[in-house]
Amino acid sequence: MPLTPEQQAEIDDARSAPRPTLRAVSEGMERHLYAAHPVLDHGLIRVIDYMGDDSAIVQAARVSYGRGTKAVSNDEGLIRYLMRHWHSTPFEMCEVKFHVKLPVFVARQWIRHRTANVNEYSARYSILDREFYIPAPEQLAAQSTVNNQGRGEVLSGDEAQRVLDLLREDSMRAYDHYEGMLSQDGQQGLARELARMNLPANIYTQWYWKTDLHNLFHFLRLRADVHAQYEIRVYAEAMCRIVADWVPLAYGAFEDYRLGGVSLSGKAVEVLRRRLAGEVVTAESSGMSKGEWREFVGVWG
Repeated sequence: MPLTPEQQAEIDDARSAPRPTLRAVSEGMERHLYAAHPVLDHGLIRVIDYMGDDSAIVQAARVSYGRGTKAVSNDEGLIRYLMRHWHSTPFEMCEVKFHVKLPVFVARQWIRHRTANVNEYSARYSILDREFYIPAPEQLAAQSTVNNQGRGEVLSGDEAQRVLDLLREDSMRAYDHYEGMLSQDGQQGLARELARMNLPANIYTQWYWKTDLHNLFHFLRLRADVHAQYEIRVYAEAMCRIVADWVPLAYGAFEDYRLGGVSLSGKAVEVLRRRLAGEVVTAESSGMSKGEWREFVGVWG
């Protein structure tokens, strides 16, 4: 259960007391506000606050670009134009603050996205809960033989059970020692800021993570990609569903041009032109490296 009864009661109380406001609101986002979306075995993501909607993006663009937007006849067309031409600042007019509960090793990946404001649960001040991420059997995979940072075949049978047992036993043993070092039974106990260093990277932490829509889209482009690590991708996918309700026009453009789109190098564009002209282009005649050619063929065949 990702939420304690006390946390759920707090959420229910907040959602039961709507307040009138003069600011622009997104009806889609209002349905998500405060509600917890479970992720992994003990994780969650929920919206704490937000600012702006699709109209805020359009408003900012028309202030910024003036007559340059007159040719765009509607809001959706303007937003798609902005996304297509990589105009980022109008999307920065929208902001969102998430509460995220996630394993520490996922947090280490996540924090690499530095264009956000983060405040994390303090294990110097508080005691972490006995909650660890233990993968589902279908997520236990061997190291990939072709990708040094990816997974290969799924483990099965005795090997899968051996790994699961080790993960559970090591996690519980580490937490037992953590509790023992904090013990107050006739002794002072080790400082929390020191005792925490004994905990494994699969223990859960929590933080508030606030960012603007432009940088959120950058995060989602990388982390909702099929090549991203599963444990962070499921958070990104949950966020995608929320953002699609928050700013449906902007998310539609993002899904089309970023998630479903492909960026081409100058060499790739030239190869496509040659192919369209009827020329047979090979890896050797393309002017690309082996890696570039492999990626090009993977998309274009």
